[in-house]
Amino acid sequence: MPTKKILIVLSDADSFPLQKTRGTERGKTVDQPSGFFLQELAKPLQKLLDAGHEVTFTSPKGQEPTPDPNGESLMAYAGNFYERRREQALIDRMKKENGFSHPRPFSSISDAELETFAGIFIPGGHAPLRDLGADAELGRLLRFFHRENKPTAAICHGRGWLLVYKGYKITSWSDAEEKMFETLMGGEVEKVESALRDEGAVMVEGMPEKIGGTTLHRELVTGANPMAANALGDRFLRMISV
Repeated sequence: MPTKKILIVLSDADSFPLQKTRGTERGKTVDQPSGFFLQELAKPLQKLLDAGHEVTFTSPKGQEPTPDPNGESLMAYAGNFYERRREQALIDRMKKENGFSHPRPFSSISDAELETFAGIFIPGGHAPLRDLGADAELGRLLRFFHRENKPTAAICHGRGWLLVYKGYKITSWSDAEEKMFETLMGGEVEKVESALRDEGAVMVEGMPEKIGGTTLHRELVTGANPMAANALGDRFLRMISV
């Protein structure tokens, strides 16, 4: 398989706004620590690297990405310490070998350079709620991949620019899942599923998506949650290989 270049979009944010609904901070909006969700990045990333592809990391301003604490918890890995350690080691290797700590700012990637990339991937975590949803430069990147019909992947909260995908069938972190998260955190969060639907996306949120399935529509493949990371990586890889 020939080597291809893949663009991976990360958030610069290390938190997201949480509107507290209980406790001493009830009624206040607090900054809840967040970042990229480790499994949602590492599993597709490992598949791309194993296939011999070259990855470039990019973010709004090129700041060092922050891991989501929930994504690094043993609970997120169902107690599998060794799997978590492997995926943390992968990110450490990317920091040493592939500029992960200093992503390319969106604005530094020209339209001409975009022509050299075969696909684009946006992993999840709650951080994208803060800085990716309406970023004009990210909109420019995604409109290019949309216009050129190049493979595009997003998972969970990695929703990117909404208007590009009006009329597409999309699976994301659902409102029901967010409400369970809100119960745990004692606050309210912007809903990805509702936001995408309001912008004209056709949301696919039933089974089997909730147990790790993905939705493919035209050039866009999406997944709901960390359980979908393996399937999303496999499907994205096949799309790139065509």
